[in-house]
This record gives sequence, structure tokens and C-alpha cells, in this order.
Amino acid sequence: MRNIRIRLAYDGTNYCGWQMQSNGMSIQAIVEKAILDFTGTSSSVIAAGRTDAGVHAIGQVAHFHTQSQIPLSKFRAGLQSYLPRDIVVLAADEVSPHFHARYQAIRKRYRYVIDNSLRPLPFLDKYAYRQRGELDVAAMHAAGQVLVGEHDFRCFESRWPNRPTSVRTIEELTVKRTTGWPIWSEMGSCPATTDDPTGSFITLDVVADGFLYNMVRSITGTLLEVGRGKWSASDVKRILTAQDRALAGATVPSQGLYLVHVDYGPESLGNDERTDLGD
Repeated sequence: MRNIRIRLAYDGTNYCGWQMQSNGMSIQAIVEKAILDFTGTSSSVIAAGRTDAGVHAIGQVAHFHTQSQIPLSKFRAGLQSYLPRDIVVLAADEVSPHFHARYQAIRKRYRYVIDNSLRPLPFLDKYAYRQRGELDVAAMHAAGQVLVGEHDFRCFESRWPNRPTSVRTIEELTVKRTTGWPIWSEMGSCPATTDDPTGSFITLDVVADGFLYNMVRSITGTLLEVGRGKWSASDVKRILTAQDRALAGATVPSQGLYLVHVDYGPESLGNDERTDLGD
């Protein structure tokens, strides 16, 4: 039995999220159907992050087991031929049978994109959250540093409790202005996180060992109140300490959120990993 890892980018606009649900078409269902059509055998696909309805991905990671003997070099293009244009296979490789995309992820990067231009372009409505008012990005970034470290983040979790624990560790939280399409690049060191005080976009990047339901979207809503001058860093600290969701900011819409990148430790891949990122 082979274990195939794939890296995906997708536009989540028309989907009910990653996970299969009864109320709409999921990305998981589309990908599993493509695997069946391509290999002739059914496989269950497990993703690193179960993104919600309307949430996008730049670097989603998933894996599936298959008995197919199709050469690995054919997997990326082969799967893509059965997928719609809003789901793209960026890479495919073969990993250890023990690799698990979700349980062995050690950190994830999410990015929330705010369109803060004076004259927003209409075709970005599905990919950024429009905010016309002036926002103090430096204050938002400073207040975000209150959240860095290990904390109980239940005040930013919708439908609490829905996990065994609400304790997570945020390793990095940055809020910066940027310009144009570099927002949609994957790695944190690329221009998407380069501060440009004239930029009309605001990006909020969060890197953590795990995320709660709607955690990034509610953190963004909270920091937007700081950007508007209504709250300060001390208010964010007060909200975090109180552990009361009602005190935090609104949960902002899903269309501005992207799963950007997933990191794994070398031990998760095993010694027998075979890699081929060709077409």
C-alpha cells in the first residue's frame, strides 16, 4: 500500500469547506472522486487543515493510501486532469506509510487578507475582506504580540468547547501593509509579509501549533477594533485573560482567510520517504 502526499491550492468560494458534509459539496469529496477516476480505486483523503466554507488554501497538505501502481511522476498531472480549475495539485510525492498529514503537522500558517483601499476592486470581494476606514496597522501588530506564546484561546473559539483543550501556542503573529498579488505567495519570508506603508492591503499572519474553530477570524475581528482606535493592547490582554468569547471582537467573514503553509518534522516522514515532484 502506497502513501501519497499532495499539496493543494484551492478557491474555497463554492465549497462547504474541506470536510464532507450533507449540506453542500466539499473539497474532500471532489479530490476523492478525482483519485477514484484517476487510479480506479477509492481512497480516503486526510488533510492537514479542515478549512471551513469559503476559506481558501495556498499550501494545504493531504495524504491518501492507494494500491495503484501508476508511476509517481504521473500523479500530479493525472489528478489535475480530473479536478476543476478552482482546485490545483501543486505537487505529489510518496512518503512513509506512517506519515499523517493532520496529526504530524507541527505548525501551520494562516493568513487573513483585508482590502483597505479607498477604491476597492470588485473582483476581490471573494478573496479579501473589504474595510474602507483608516486602520492603525502598527497598533494592530503591537496588540497582536499579546497573543504570542502558549495561552488558553477559548475567547477566540466559536462554539466552545469543541476540542479537548483550548490551549495553543502562537509562534508568530504579524500585521503589515502590503501591495498587490504577492499576498498569495506561500512562504512567510516572501514579499507578502514585507511592510509597505503605502499598501492598500493588510495581511495578518498567524503561525501556531494548532488552531481552534474560527480562531484566526475572531483574532482578526478583535485586532480590527484596535486598528479603529476602539481598543488597545491592554484590552486584548484583558480579553485573553477573561476567557470569554463575548468580550472579543466579531468573527470576520471567511473569504479573507487562507491556509498558507504546513510544516512537518523530519521524523514524520520516515527513512523510506521517496520524493518526486515532477509532472
